[in-house]
Amino acid sequence: MTDAETRTAGTLSERLDRLPFTRRHLRVLTGSGLGWALDAMDVGLISFVIAALAAQWGLQPSETAWIASVGFIGMAIGASVGGLLADRFGRRSVFALTLLVYGLATGASALVGGLVALLVLRFVVGLGLGAELPVASTYVSEFAPARIRGRLIVILEAFWAIGWTAAALIGFLVIPSSENGWRWAFALGMIPAAYALIVRWGLPESPRWLDRRGRHAEAEAVVQSFEASAGASVTSTAPTDGTAPAPAAAATVGARLGALWSSEFRVRTACLWLVWFCVNFSYYGAFIWIPSILVAQGYDLVRSFGFTLIITLAQLPGYAMAAWLIEVWGRRATLSVFLVGSAASAVVFGTAGSPGAVIAAGMALSFFNLGAWGALYAVTPEMYPTSLRATGSGWAAGAGRIASIIAPLMVPVLLVAGGAPALFTVFAAFFVVAALAAWGLVDRRGMALDER
Repeated sequence: MTDAETRTAGTLSERLDRLPFTRRHLRVLTGSGLGWALDAMDVGLISFVIAALAAQWGLQPSETAWIASVGFIGMAIGASVGGLLADRFGRRSVFALTLLVYGLATGASALVGGLVALLVLRFVVGLGLGAELPVASTYVSEFAPARIRGRLIVILEAFWAIGWTAAALIGFLVIPSSENGWRWAFALGMIPAAYALIVRWGLPESPRWLDRRGRHAEAEAVVQSFEASAGASVTSTAPTDGTAPAPAAAATVGARLGALWSSEFRVRTACLWLVWFCVNFSYYGAFIWIPSILVAQGYDLVRSFGFTLIITLAQLPGYAMAAWLIEVWGRRATLSVFLVGSAASAVVFGTAGSPGAVIAAGMALSFFNLGAWGALYAVTPEMYPTSLRATGSGWAAGAGRIASIIAPLMVPVLLVAGGAPALFTVFAAFFVVAALAAWGLVDRRGMALDER
């Protein structure tokens, strides 16, 4: 009998943290990652649809800006509400619901005949999209062993690059192909609605959440399934004598929100919200508008979409580098370095003149910015205990979405005032502020999650 087979069980948290990476972990990671990729595909598609509709419907810049911003209004609300719901009703169920909401609303967008209907549906899409990301990162972090938790969350975030690349391919191949190309692009966005059923019935609920809610037998069953996948056998710690501790009381919404600003958490909450705000402002201000900016600079629609596709491919090595460094340098150092790299790349992109310079600077911006996103999603769930984790993650994302609402509306104004150089200098300044705020976060590299 091996040591693994004879060891004592320990607490649920300790048992999860000492597991090796198993096929069950891979299933949770890829299952959540596919939902993440579909989210990215939907967000990415709108940048290409905006460029196409501006020409087809004769939209003004202020109207196209609202197509992007109204979705981010929905995302701000969705992120805040989704986190609260996930702490109350569970990670898996809310995750599946978000996929269903934005998948159906995206499919319905293919049928619209005017701007108002599109804006309404983009708001509904935003509700689902905004809730999905913080809930998914919280979900995966609660399964991941402590020694590789940051790396797994960065890998989860790397699925964003897959989805954005899919959006770029659809934008390059489908949208310009016919007058109704943008409708077919939205129709493809219905895939998440079907995938929601797989998530709901094919993935387990977070055992940490189950245990916190007093559902100890269910939590024990999930943990034992992961231990069996690792080839380990342990003694169950599920109470059998009727002395199980009472489930944690469901705190009111006000109490949970107030706890985020208690003396223990207020500094990390303030810094986390500031990082989220600045990164959202620069990322969505730049990447939602890159196809349209390139068209305005004289590149035709197909060529600008092709440039965007090439730029998007640089996201994957950015994630790979961040996934490695986050367990070597730690969360704060990795996040701040990638944010500084994003700032430098933004300045260069704003002044790039030749096609080669545009692509090179855009790839650098893509590399550093998405690596920073990976580190940010890794550090966010670690800032709070289990009872507040999804709420804290959701409200940080919600604070960030406020910036993503503002940024697309500010882009046309900044372009008129100073052109691309001024616009991307502003983005660089926001990246620098985020890099400084990152040092106010708590670095929990290799440490167990707080189970309170």
